[in-house]
Amino acid sequence: MAAAMKRIGLFGGSFNPAHRGHRRMSIHAARRLDLDEIWWLVSPGNPLKDPTHMAPLGARFASARRAARRLPIRVTALERQLGSPYTIDTLRSLRRRFPRARFIWLMGADNLAQFHRWRDWRKIAALVPIAVMARPGYDGPAHAARAMGWLRRFVRPAGQAAQWTRWRLPALVHLKLPPDPTSSTALRASDPHWHLSPHLSFNRKGSRDGVTRRPLA
Repeated sequence: MAAAMKRIGLFGGSFNPAHRGHRRMSIHAARRLDLDEIWWLVSPGNPLKDPTHMAPLGARFASARRAARRLPIRVTALERQLGSPYTIDTLRSLRRRFPRARFIWLMGADNLAQFHRWRDWRKIAALVPIAVMARPGYDGPAHAARAMGWLRRFVRPAGQAAQWTRWRLPALVHLKLPPDPTSSTALRASDPHWHLSPHLSFNRKGSRDGVTRRPLA
């Protein structure tokens, strides 16, 4: 039974829009953690971000699907179906729905810097291992973050990253990767109307959620 379990990385975010940095981080994480696939969880709304700067969910979902092409990535908006934007609720639901899967949470160093602001962040760490991916300009703040004061005792060697399914929780690993300066903030600044692009035709018939297989629209 253990051999049949899928090793899945969960990469949550606004994807406002998705970009090559998301793609590269996912490729790197899949290799280092020996993942079968990665699920991009497109949030219906981030409680820590200004909603006026958020493009519609459909456009963000479409940009994620476009960025994830030809990779073992499932793009999903299942948090909208759950009715909660909080990661702790998402993880509890996924563990119930997919008991034969093993999940690891993927986050950039920028998110670790504010992890202490997430709802029930200690409980999140007790549910799944966490892999933190380096991001230019954020590694220092991430290591000095309030949450790291508690998580530091649970850090595992990066050389053992592929063994994450055997770790006792909580467990956290830092993954180094080639720097990529791409950011959603910069992309929005250069093209505030990116979500109106005809390439983001998320309303086409047959556009379905990568995990639930339900139509998005």
